[in-house]
Amino acid sequence: MLAALAAAAAVSAFALGLSPGQLLPAPGGVELLRAFAARAFTPALAWESDLVPPDAGPLLVSVAAAALRTVLFALGGMSLALALAVPLGLLSSASFWSQRQSGPLAAVALGAARAVIAGLRSVHELLWAVVFLAAFGLTPLSAVVALALPYGGTLAKIFAEMLDEAPRDAGEALRALGAAPSQVLALGIAPRALADMGAYTFYRFECALRSSAVLGFFGFETLGYGLRQAFYNLAYGELWTHLWALVLLVVAIERWSGALRRRFVA
Repeated sequence: MLAALAAAAAVSAFALGLSPGQLLPAPGGVELLRAFAARAFTPALAWESDLVPPDAGPLLVSVAAAALRTVLFALGGMSLALALAVPLGLLSSASFWSQRQSGPLAAVALGAARAVIAGLRSVHELLWAVVFLAAFGLTPLSAVVALALPYGGTLAKIFAEMLDEAPRDAGEALRALGAAPSQVLALGIAPRALADMGAYTFYRFECALRSSAVLGFFGFETLGYGLRQAFYNLAYGELWTHLWALVLLVVAIERWSGALRRRFVA
């Protein structure tokens, strides 16, 4: 397996024309990197760029507002993703259909649900953002839906797998007592997978937070938007202010969600 991966990597490198020399900075690149790194521990506390919007408040207030919008976009996207993932996850789960009926209808419904999930997952959120920007313009709903579709597909796939791999002992005991198929699924199978589903949802929220920031490069006013503007204006102090805000935000969310995941799994 490792030999096959190494061979594939070598073929890819040859086909792409990769070489170690391409990692060397271009002319002027060393000076740019030096100027960028020099501000890492002295981020700006006030605007340094000459192209600040006239209605912009203080830099730190602007960064805090962008951080809040980053979280709100991620929350909106994940909320809609869950609304998609729960029904799609059930419909694409073999456990769901085995509790109800078998035959051509179940097979078609299962295949259709899995095809929808594959379609949602196959398009990255940045590509969805391009599509919705072209269709609906620079609106918050465009960003939320762009996040929701691929994350909904990913959550649905994982939810279905967790349901199918959940222990069956409680469900079989309920079945032996004469419980209805829906009761076996809702009370015997789903609760055994619920903790892992919740933990994975929190993890995906961390990913959505980073994706929300990246959407700023498309014009949505998240932390990524400030990063883009600071980079274009060569305002490295402002750039590091936004970068550190993003790092602190991700670390805070990771610690919060990590504590919740441990509580759920425990």
